Amino acid sequence: MAKIEPVTGHYLYVPFEGEEYRIFYEEAGRGIPLVCLHTAGTDSREWRHQLNDKEIGERFHVIAFDLPRHGKSIPPKGWWKEEYKLTAQFYADFVVAFCRELGLERPVVMGSSMGGNICLQLAQRYSDYFRALIAIEACDYSPGWWLDWLWHAQVHGGEACATAINGLMAPQSPFEYRQETWWYYSQGGPGVFKGDLYFYSIDHDFRGDCEKIPGKIPVFFMTGVYDFACTPEMTQKTAKKVRNAECIIMEEIGHFPMSENPVTFKKYLMPVLHKIK
Repeated sequence: MAKIEPVTGHYLYVPFEGEEYRIFYEEAGRGIPLVCLHTAGTDSREWRHQLNDKEIGERFHVIAFDLPRHGKSIPPKGWWKEEYKLTAQFYADFVVAFCRELGLERPVVMGSSMGGNICLQLAQRYSDYFRALIAIEACDYSPGWWLDWLWHAQVHGGEACATAINGLMAPQSPFEYRQETWWYYSQGGPGVFKGDLYFYSIDHDFRGDCEKIPGKIPVFFMTGVYDFACTPEMTQKTAKKVRNAECIIMEEIGHFPMSENPVTFKKYLMPVLHKIK
């Protein structure tokens, strides 16, 4: 018998700001929509373990999509005419546009790194639409990562981006999964990682705005102890300023919990999903 995963891939056309974006997404399971956002410079493959998890799929309809320019989602028309810089406005509004185009009712968003940071924007502006937010490796300000050399003719972009993030993973994470995460990062388009980090380190400055989050929905902050881009202390300080927030610090995990150590991550994730359900 052929071994076939219970994960299905699709292409969805998302009308947004005068463009029509061809977006690739994968889905599995049934129940409450759980929309997963990938980290900077990669794609939805990071969520393959959660998509294939039967226990999660019994209660949640897991959906992971590639942002424009990432993975199998192609760039917009005329993408070569300007330098790519992801903004908080575009990112937050596009996530909502994607969810609404699929007709999702009160979805949960779970994002990591830049996908975690955008949860703060979503909590402030779209709390009437979402059911809950899971902000992984997230805080209100993550400076210092928008670097010119990440897109330079004398630098091997794929290997440089992949190796730059290698130290953000925990030594306890299985070597196979750490290498798999490295592989994802080696395959981004030119300038995409740097463009994502414009949002991560420049445009996402949420200091002073955390108190503006209305607290209508729960926000679960989850950060690994080996993350030095967004340290546990940075996450804890942010969570204290957000109403209806819970902060969970994860042992033996770094910046990419869902892909670098899915087994350990699940131990922390399942109690959160039970609370949301």
